[in-house]
Amino acid sequence: MTLKSVAATTPHRRSCPDTRRLLRYAVASRLLILTLIVIWRSLVSPYDTSASINPPCLTSSTDSSNRHRPPVLLPSLGSAIENSIVWDSVYFIRIAECGYEYEQTYAFLPLLPLCISLLSKTVFAPLVPVVGYRAVLGLSGYVLNNITFVFASLYLYRLSVFVLKDPEVAFRASVLFCFNPASIFYSSIYSESLYAFLSFGGLYHFMNGTDYFATVWLALSGCARSNGVLNAGYICYRRMQLVNKAFLSRKCTYWLTLKILLGGALCCLCIFAPFISFQAFGYINICMGRSAAEMRPWCKARLPLLYNYIQSHYWGVGFLKYFQVKQLPNFLLASPILSLALCSIVHYVKLWPEVFLSLGLRASSLQKELVGSPLSKGTEGQRSTDGFLENDSFNILQDDRSIRQRKGTIKREKMLIQPSKSGAQERLQWDPVIILPFVLHLSFMVATAFFVMHVQVATRFLSASPLLYWFASHIMGSPGIGRRWGYVIWAYSAAYIFLGSLLFSNFYPFT
Repeated sequence: MTLKSVAATTPHRRSCPDTRRLLRYAVASRLLILTLIVIWRSLVSPYDTSASINPPCLTSSTDSSNRHRPPVLLPSLGSAIENSIVWDSVYFIRIAECGYEYEQTYAFLPLLPLCISLLSKTVFAPLVPVVGYRAVLGLSGYVLNNITFVFASLYLYRLSVFVLKDPEVAFRASVLFCFNPASIFYSSIYSESLYAFLSFGGLYHFMNGTDYFATVWLALSGCARSNGVLNAGYICYRRMQLVNKAFLSRKCTYWLTLKILLGGALCCLCIFAPFISFQAFGYINICMGRSAAEMRPWCKARLPLLYNYIQSHYWGVGFLKYFQVKQLPNFLLASPILSLALCSIVHYVKLWPEVFLSLGLRASSLQKELVGSPLSKGTEGQRSTDGFLENDSFNILQDDRSIRQRKGTIKREKMLIQPSKSGAQERLQWDPVIILPFVLHLSFMVATAFFVMHVQVATRFLSASPLLYWFASHIMGSPGIGRRWGYVIWAYSAAYIFLGSLLFSNFYPFT
């Protein structure tokens, strides 16, 4: 069965009403976050009052064009917007205004600053005399991120419906995303919203079988956040499955294999291209035209990766570098999202251990027999299989292989059967082979967040993984203890939304 044929069987009856409901939830969640930001900013004094400090750009041409402007009409409103630009938002706005001036600013990829700069010079340009240029940059960032978040939630719903084949579970998962624990970052001037929109959109198109169109989306996600390059893993997995199916169908030729592999390599290269190009851009600006004595240490490396150097040198990111006693509170802060992620991974692996141990290759080898097997077609399937063996070979080894395949088919049928709420046996609607790359992707991200990164960043780093919301949605839909765990998940999300909006907006540390 092809992906397009699967898409044709996807339930769509509830799609339109659920989409409208989800749109209301998404908009309401952003209004809630923005309202909380305004309330906390008015009630609590910020820890760091340097947010409004903005020295002149190093480039004189940029500085003269942006700063030599007449006095603004509403300075208090402009000042309020500028004071809300905190933490990494300062870097994004500075890059949008002045470009990449300092080495550490190259840790922030260019897509968000480019979009902010474009909006400030086009759509919101008339507001510059009213609130000032930097305030317009901040306003552009807020509008852009909150709108892209709404579209990200809609794409997550469409992706979830396609994968899970259950609109109710998909809707619940999308609502969970609307009120996720890292919500404050999706409504601030951070790259999370833009990345989630491009990542979810790319994965939706990828699941529909449009690899090349999806590659454009996923490549743009890699231009928003560095972890966007990990989305190339989905392309690699798809190509591995195609080669495996070609071998199993006995239609595999050298040219077919080469075509599949070259197509996958081209897609992966396109996804990596923005990140690689940005590293080259940094190398040209910082290293080229300098003597050996003036060069930065990373310029002299065999593989001069600016991003890795910045993360290690300026932020102390590295393998086990964060394993210190004084960082225990940060590990506790990240423990809920890490626990939820681990439970998600373990849950799906335990459902289909053989699928995951074989990376889905064993499941693919049984898919043909599952569709045309005696279990699903009765005696007609039996005659078809026997006829295939008769025409192909008359030796004992071939018969033995047929027996093993049928046993595997029966086992795969059993894997797809789970007890329903009423206690009866029912077939699972989703395919473990489709779920597998999401599990592998999340597993890699969890390991990276725990062992390499500043662990408190895990809350927002993992928040764009669909698997988290699918697992939590399944739990909430389960009777008994599952529903109680659902209350715990909602309480966790609500606590981090209120805590995050209070601390983050006032320049206090939060993830």
